[in-house]
Amino acid sequence: MLSAEKVKHLNQTQLAERWDVAEATLERWRSDGIGPVFMKIQGRVLYRAEDIETFESDSLRQSTSSAVGGAA
Repeated sequence: MLSAEKVKHLNQTQLAERWDVAEATLERWRSDGIGPVFMKIQGRVLYRAEDIETFESDSLRQSTSSAVGGAA
């Protein structure tokens, strides 16, 4: 888990490495609005540590049809 005190933001390359996905996947998710929220500052895409952790928590599943805690 990221420590908000140590790492405040990850760039696209760092997040792709963390999740073992292609950078193109993150680009597509941004375009489709299905990934974690992000910031765009002077053309640079950055993800806040707390937003990454929230997205990961929201993605937890007990089965393919139900989220942890019964959330949709």
